[in-house]
Amino acid sequence: MPDDVLRRVGSRLEAAPGCVIFCSPIGSGRAGVFPGSPLWWPSTAAAPTGGHDPPAGTPYCGKGFSPPLTCPYSAKQELDISDFVPANLKVHQEQKPDELLSQGNSRMMSADQSQTTLVSKLEALQCHFTWDLDTSRSKFFRCRERFEDFFTEDGHSWLGHIYNLRGFIEYKLGFTEEAQSFFNKATEAFRQMRKADEGPWLVVNYGNLAWLHHHLGDPAESEAYLTKVDALMNEYQYPSQDELHPEIYAEKAWTFIRFSTDKMLLAADYFQRAIRMQPDMVEWHTYHVKGLMFASKHSSTGLGADILEKMRIAKEQDPENLYFAVHYLEHCAKKGEIIKDEASKLAREVLRNPISSYSGIKPLLRVYRNYVSVDEAIDLAEEVLKNHPDERYLMRCAALCYKWKIFFSDSPPKQSMVDRAISLHEEVISLYPHSSLGKKIDLANIYSKSTNGKVKAKQIYQELLKSDLDQAGKQMLYNNYAKYLNFQGQDRTSSLRYHMKAAEIPQQSIFREKSIKVLKNIRDKGKDRMCREIQKFLENLQEP
Repeated sequence: MPDDVLRRVGSRLEAAPGCVIFCSPIGSGRAGVFPGSPLWWPSTAAAPTGGHDPPAGTPYCGKGFSPPLTCPYSAKQELDISDFVPANLKVHQEQKPDELLSQGNSRMMSADQSQTTLVSKLEALQCHFTWDLDTSRSKFFRCRERFEDFFTEDGHSWLGHIYNLRGFIEYKLGFTEEAQSFFNKATEAFRQMRKADEGPWLVVNYGNLAWLHHHLGDPAESEAYLTKVDALMNEYQYPSQDELHPEIYAEKAWTFIRFSTDKMLLAADYFQRAIRMQPDMVEWHTYHVKGLMFASKHSSTGLGADILEKMRIAKEQDPENLYFAVHYLEHCAKKGEIIKDEASKLAREVLRNPISSYSGIKPLLRVYRNYVSVDEAIDLAEEVLKNHPDERYLMRCAALCYKWKIFFSDSPPKQSMVDRAISLHEEVISLYPHSSLGKKIDLANIYSKSTNGKVKAKQIYQELLKSDLDQAGKQMLYNNYAKYLNFQGQDRTSSLRYHMKAAEIPQQSIFREKSIKVLKNIRDKGKDRMCREIQKFLENLQEP
C-alpha cells in the first residue's frame, strides 16, 4: 500500500486511537482495524491463520470477509482502502509485480525531482542561509551573546535586520524554535518600521523562513514562502537584471558589517549601490561610512580625508545617532583637535538614552581614556553602572576601564584598584559564558600584577591551555601567553615558542600578526640563540 494511502487511512482512525490497519494482499482493497495493537499489519504479509482472516478471537471489523467477525470494542470502523486511493494510483489484481515496481520507482523519482527543484529554488535566494556566513560554533555563540546586548526597542531602524541575523544564529546553534521566533519578530519589525504589510524589505526575511521550514522537513510551508518571495520580486523588480533590490543590498551590507569583519569593503560597496538606487535612506548613508571606517581601522594610513568628510556629512544627516557621533569625535581627536568639552556633552546625551551596545558608551569611554584621562573614564563607567546596576554590558565596559588603568599605568596599581578589577572581570565572565576568553586572559594578567596573585594567574593560563578552543581562540591565547611568559614568567624561550604556535595557525588575525612581528624582530636583531630556528620557521610559514 502506498505510503500516502496509509497516511490517509491513518487520519481516518483518529476516533480509534491505538488501532492499526490489517491489509489483505495487494489488490483486494480490504483492511481491518485492531484496537490496542501497536503495529501496522504489512500489506504484503499473509494472514496468520490462512485466507484473509485475522487470528481466531481477534476483535475485528472489516468489509468483504466471510463469515463476518464481531468487534466488541467501541472503536468500530469499517474501511475500504479503495476509498482512500486516488484514481491514478488504484491497484488492480491483474497488475504484475514488475508493473507495481515500476510505479513505485516513478513515484520515488518524482519525489526526488521535486526535492531537487525545491533546493535549487532555495539556493537561488538572497538571505542569510546563502550569504556564506558559516563559521565556528564558538563564534556563533559569541555573536549570540553580543547581539543580546543590542538595543531592541520598537523604533530601532535596524531592528528587523537584527532579528533576522539573530534568527540565523539561533538556527546554526540548533535552536530552531528560537530561530523561528526571531524570524517572525523580524517580519513584524519590518512591517512596523515601513508601515506596510508587504514590501521588498521582506524578501530576505521570507527567504530565511523558506530555508528554515525546509530544514524542519516542511516542504509545503517552504514552498509557500518561496511563492511569497517570487510575488515580491515580481512586484518590486528592479529594472536591471544584474543588480539586487536596494533593500536587499542594504540588509546584506549591514549583515556583513555586523558579522563578517573580512567583508567590510564589500559591505561598503553594497551600501553604496543601495544608496545610489534609493538615496533617501539616512541610516544607509551612516552605515556606508561606518563600513569604510571599520575597513580602514587597521590600515597603515588610517582614515583618508574623503572618509572623514563623509563622516562629517553623515553625522549632520543623522544627528540622533550618538554611536556614530562618538566615532566621529574620536577621529577628530586623532587629528589633534581638543575634544574634552564635546566629549563631556556627548556623555550627558549618551547617559540619557537606553543603554545597549548601540548607545555609544564603549567608544565614548575609549575617547576618554585616550584623549581625556583614564581616571575620568573609570568615573564615567562607575556612574553609568550605578544608575543601571543590572546591565551586564555596562559591567563589561567598566571592567575594560579598570584593565586600561592597571595595564597602562606608569606606576603600580593600588590593591583596591586590582580588587575592583578582579571583581568586575569575574562577574563579566559569569555573565558571558561563551564569549569570555578575552576576559579570562585579562583576569589572569590582572592577577599577575597583584602581589599575591601570581599563582592564580599561572593557574588560569594552565586551565585555558587545556580548554577546547577554535583556531581564532588558540591564536589569541598563545599570543597573550607568550607575552605573559616573557614579561611575568621570565621565560623567553617558551615565550618565543608560543609566538610560533600562534603564527603557525593558518588564520588571519591581529594576534597572528603581532606574533609574527615579534619573531621577525628577534630574527632581525640576530642576537637570540633561537634566531636560526626562527628564520627557518618564518621561511616555511604557510599563509592563510
